[in-house]
Amino acid sequence: MILDNFKSVISKYEVVFFDAFGVLKTYNGLIPGIENTFKYLKENGKDFYVVTNDASRSPDQLAESYVRLGIDDITPDRIISSGMLAREYLELKVRNGIVAYLGTDNSAHYLETSKLKTVSIRSLNLDSVADVSALVFLDDEGFDWNTDLTKTLNLLRKRNIPVIVANTDKTYPASKSRLSIAVGALAKMIEDTIGRQFIRFGKPDPQMFIFAYQHIKNYPDISKRDILMVGDTLHTDILGGNKFGLDTALVLTGNTQAEDAEVRIRSAGIIPTYICVSAVVD
Repeated sequence: MILDNFKSVISKYEVVFFDAFGVLKTYNGLIPGIENTFKYLKENGKDFYVVTNDASRSPDQLAESYVRLGIDDITPDRIISSGMLAREYLELKVRNGIVAYLGTDNSAHYLETSKLKTVSIRSLNLDSVADVSALVFLDDEGFDWNTDLTKTLNLLRKRNIPVIVANTDKTYPASKSRLSIAVGALAKMIEDTIGRQFIRFGKPDPQMFIFAYQHIKNYPDISKRDILMVGDTLHTDILGGNKFGLDTALVLTGNTQAEDAEVRIRSAGIIPTYICVSAVVD
């Protein structure tokens, strides 16, 4: 397996889309040296955005989390979250009523509109659901996996309402050798149990990349050929970027590790344009 130099790779592009977890940070903080990457981008006048399936917090809160880690270049306007797509859908398609959600109180930021009320699944009374107009899966925290997933199942048996999955990730690395179940897997379990089709936003869905593309400062003057998608996961970051027509760089600091990257690529048939040790500019 031939590895590419990340600095040489990003020098070819005007805009870089970064995944967040596994690319910029992991379970124990920032990827060592990642601050050098943002210094290089700034010095060379290159634009960048964090394109993430993380709908657990608002862009303001996500940006603040990077400031606490030591990076102040990632401002809220540079964060494109799948939760933003969920909000757009609600504004266009669900005009009134109550939106129930699975997630933290912080994640409910994406559901707040002038005409919609929100209620956590943990606070929902199943005897009073006539006004519930939609359900959104936002995060794997903020509710009881036993009691509240059972409540979710029974809500959907009572109400034929749209169900939005704002984070399609099924797992995330909890440590170097351990995975944790993400909210996308919980949504898939409920979906299969009741035999319903849920609405999914986030990578690898092309709509996520369309949304990110339209948020580029120089849109529509920037060509897709000028954008690089950097990610650690073949089935979300790389597949989604490839399908949208972007060049892609797989980094080996997250879901895909160096020891099995070549085997995973061959078995999946998902081919990144580049493979790099990390997203760090040396």
